[in-house]
Amino acid sequence: MHELFIEAESFRSHGGWIVDGQSMETIHSAYLMAHGMGIPVADAETTFEIPADGVYHVWALTRDWTAVWGVEESAGRFTLCVDGASLETVLGTAGAEWAWQKAGVISLTAGAHTLALHDLTGFNGRCDALYLTTFDETPASDLSAVDALRRRLGWREIEDIPGEYDLIVAGGGIAGICTALSAIRLGCNALLIHDRGMLGGCNSSEVRVCMGGLINLPPYPNLGNVVKEVGPVFGSPQRFDARYYEDDRKFFAFEASNACDRVIFNECVTDVEHAGGKISAVITTNVLTGRKKRYRAALFADCTGDAVLSRLSGCETMYGRESTGVFGETLAPAQYEKLVMGHSIRWYTENRGEAVPFPDIDWKLPFNDRNCLNVFDGDWEQETGFSRDMVGEIEYIRDFGLRAIYSNWAYQKNHYCDRAKFADYALKWVSPIGGKRESYRVVGDLILTQTDIEEPRIYDDATACLTWEIDMHFPECDNAAEYEEPFRSFAYHRGINAPYPVPYRCLYARDISNLFLGGRTVSMSHVAFSSVRVMRTLGMLGEVIGMAASICARHGCTPREVYAAHLDELKAAMEAGVPIPTVFGWYPGSGEKYHFKDIGWLHLNPYRCDERYLEKFKRGIDALGIRHRYPLPDVLK
Repeated sequence: MHELFIEAESFRSHGGWIVDGQSMETIHSAYLMAHGMGIPVADAETTFEIPADGVYHVWALTRDWTAVWGVEESAGRFTLCVDGASLETVLGTAGAEWAWQKAGVISLTAGAHTLALHDLTGFNGRCDALYLTTFDETPASDLSAVDALRRRLGWREIEDIPGEYDLIVAGGGIAGICTALSAIRLGCNALLIHDRGMLGGCNSSEVRVCMGGLINLPPYPNLGNVVKEVGPVFGSPQRFDARYYEDDRKFFAFEASNACDRVIFNECVTDVEHAGGKISAVITTNVLTGRKKRYRAALFADCTGDAVLSRLSGCETMYGRESTGVFGETLAPAQYEKLVMGHSIRWYTENRGEAVPFPDIDWKLPFNDRNCLNVFDGDWEQETGFSRDMVGEIEYIRDFGLRAIYSNWAYQKNHYCDRAKFADYALKWVSPIGGKRESYRVVGDLILTQTDIEEPRIYDDATACLTWEIDMHFPECDNAAEYEEPFRSFAYHRGINAPYPVPYRCLYARDISNLFLGGRTVSMSHVAFSSVRVMRTLGMLGEVIGMAASICARHGCTPREVYAAHLDELKAAMEAGVPIPTVFGWYPGSGEKYHFKDIGWLHLNPYRCDERYLEKFKRGIDALGIRHRYPLPDVLK
């Protein structure tokens, strides 16, 4: 018997398909998804080698994502093409669960061949892997069997990365970026590991959530300098516009620190090695190749958003709304509720100047003229997953959000009484990932609560400040009453005594001695978390973690010992702030740097001021029409 296992995400060219790695924890793999917003995407293509002539049975690991809701015709249909010929079976049609579906049988000669995933709908068809075998038997689809097949035919030994870092930061959102940059600039040998191909997390062009919160506030007005450096300043009039999020700007901060090699992309932490209440290493899986690596460090920072390191190492976590009896909070429910703030998919449309059709889909989510959302775009209120597990059910949560968006748009375009006003509009962009507000929080030495913030109770280890109101999201009542599961939200706001400084003891784990807590994992009650969760605030707390990590590295101590023995040193570091690399020729006069597509960074880097670089800079200024609006340094005159 001859057999071959091919990971779809490892295809040579993804075409219009995208890599989705959000479900690595539940299905142990990334997969390719045809996110075309109702228009079939370009083929994903690769080549493969057949070991011997034979008749091969070809299987695809896929699922019908709309079958969950009883939709008769699968939304995400696709076919496989081998050497340019389409196999007979339409895939993505065989049930709601991930399972092997037979694509067809084909005679192949030994040697190189081509393989393509051909999308038929543009509605998020998905493929995890392909299996070719000369043995005519259905492979088992349960997770353990697929894992065994993957190990047997595609296993590679874990690659040990030599040496030990001072700090490993897992998660490249704003909190993780600021943590890593702060540590690096303060002398730490730090590494940032990120599971996507671009930095920014929710503040990337993949998700497009704007940053909230204020920075550079007392008692430590220099906290926030790194946040300001990496946060977007483009000022686009359209917050949905990809340019607004300046993805390159985040990585440029590492480039400016000569630390490009300190960022690892497309690697997801899938295991943690720990003993005696201490982590020694993390194991990553490359979401594109499946290759595994082991990285060692003295310290770790969990900025994953889902508390991946914390949960894998056995930390106590919190999820949902604690009852009022736990912390005595007036905004807490009488009894515990498995209810979190939801997952939002932002989307928007554009006017094409002529009629644009959209498929008249029926995905069992009924709309009429009374309840349809009469909108041209969707923002934070497009929200799902309130009562679900933001880790274990993230594929369902995201899919339900897509189902609601596409179904409503289809009704507006094809049935709404005022559909003429939507005739010339087409979907311009729908996030394929979506953004989480809340997931697992981790218990630290101190759990901040509503009472702390509102009294306010100022602790001796005060750090960066909260400025966002208590802002808790709930299912929108009418929407929840009308549908089997809500997909709209409302927000309850309550002012706080801002600015309120977060205690340092909320920023490291109680149960693992060398683990910092950043981003959404911070040690807070559900109510208090609703104020801390915005990205500028979490970025400043990341700066604090980077400072604390540098103190740990100097003294060979733990995060807890920073509080016990080196708090004055941390306070001095917060007063000084993180040093920002020296630049000159700031534009415009406010001291900000700007980045524009195909132009580059509109500031002068003293390490790159050669003639070619200056010419590029001049072209950028001319293209933006700002040469006469801002004073130029002599070198550009």
